Amino acid sequence: MSDCLFCSPPPDRIVAAMELAYALRDAFPVTPHHTLIIPKRHVADWFSLTQAELLSCNELLQEVRAHLLDEDPSIEGFNVGANVGEVAGQTIFHCHIHLIPRRAGDVPEPRGGIRHVIPGKGSY
Repeated sequence: MSDCLFCSPPPDRIVAAMELAYALRDAFPVTPHHTLIIPKRHVADWFSLTQAELLSCNELLQEVRAHLLDEDPSIEGFNVGANVGEVAGQTIFHCHIHLIPRRAGDVPEPRGGIRHVIPGKGSY
C-alpha cells in the first residue's frame, strides 16, 4: 500500500532483515532501542500472519534481542507485544511487534508489566 509507513520504510532505518520480515527502531520509543519487528507483506495484524511469517518474525525477535543484549549491558528484560485493533491501541494497520528493552529502575514498580495497559489492573 502506497500510504503505509511500513510497506516502504526508509532503508537507513532498517536494523535487521530476513526474507519475510524486517526490524527498525520505533520512531517514538518507550525506552532506548525500542524496536519494531514488521512482516514485509502488508497484513493488518499478528493474527493474520502466515505460519512462515510468524516463524520469521519470531526468529528476527530472537536475533534483535541477542544483538541488543550484546550492545547494551544495561538491558535486563524485555516486553514483547502487538496491538491488534483500534480498541487495543493499534494506530498503524500493518502488523508490527514491539520489542521493548527494560532496565532496572526504568519505572518505579515493574510488576504487572503489560497488564498496566488497563489502569489499575497491573498491580495484583
